[in-house]
Amino acid sequence: MDIKQRFLNYATIYTGSSEGSSVTPSTKEQFNLAHELEQEMNEIGLSDVLVDENCYVYGFLPATKGYENCKHIGFIAHLDIVSDFGTREIKPQVVKDYNGNAISLGTSGRFLDTEQFPHLKNALGKTIITTDGNTVLGADDKAGIAEIMTMCSELIEKQIPHGKISICFTPDEEIGHGAALLDLDKFDADYAFTVDGSSPGEI
Repeated sequence: MDIKQRFLNYATIYTGSSEGSSVTPSTKEQFNLAHELEQEMNEIGLSDVLVDENCYVYGFLPATKGYENCKHIGFIAHLDIVSDFGTREIKPQVVKDYNGNAISLGTSGRFLDTEQFPHLKNALGKTIITTDGNTVLGADDKAGIAEIMTMCSELIEKQIPHGKISICFTPDEEIGHGAALLDLDKFDADYAFTVDGSSPGEI
């Protein structure tokens, strides 16, 4: 499965968090994606995969032979999306070879254009994924999840040498609780990166 298909699969699973909740995760729907990822992580070959009672998803890539003494690196992304716009039925649309014109968002009557979103000019000729205009897309942060999962898959399939790698997908980031119950002892990384940015190559 390529990174685009992964993202499209994840985006259609509703995972809106709720500020009014007093429990973690704040919505049970986040478990739907968590368990989907648990299955996929096991299928591609991660070890010690676990979804805990608070909807934190852990998985690990053991160091390849000869790289056991490398620094232990972690990667984190969040499962939840904002829940304050649209319905729960998220319908991504794919625009191939973007030509610079306004993008119609399904039949919603909404558009994306370069006047309102000038960074679209940087996407000429590329593939753009949007919603149909009736919901958020949830690329924040399901794009990050897709990137991390694809990285793990390629490291395994292409037998690329690496030190130990920890993965964690967290709930409730959009309501400010994303790291509250992350088990740092279990995660066990010397350094970690949150894959949740904007421009390609940005750190």
